[in-house]
Amino acid sequence: MSTQLLRHSITETPEIAAAIDTGSAVLPGVSRSEVTRYLILRGAQAARADRTARLAALDKWSGCLTGAFPPDAAQALKDEWPE
Repeated sequence: MSTQLLRHSITETPEIAAAIDTGSAVLPGVSRSEVTRYLILRGAQAARADRTARLAALDKWSGCLTGAFPPDAAQALKDEWPE
């Protein structure tokens, strides 16, 4: 069947085969290509969740050290080095 959508080939290396085998245990009776699709979508979901958690941590801790160093601290360190 013809399609205008991009297609991807994945070589089933030992690591990929093991991942598909793990997915097959969760989805018994499903083809390896459908398990691969499932794993890709679950991986994307996990990546989004990880990114959201990291951004939340950055927001939470952003600015927590404000005022910990005097305003001229960076310049003082630079002045210690010979030119």
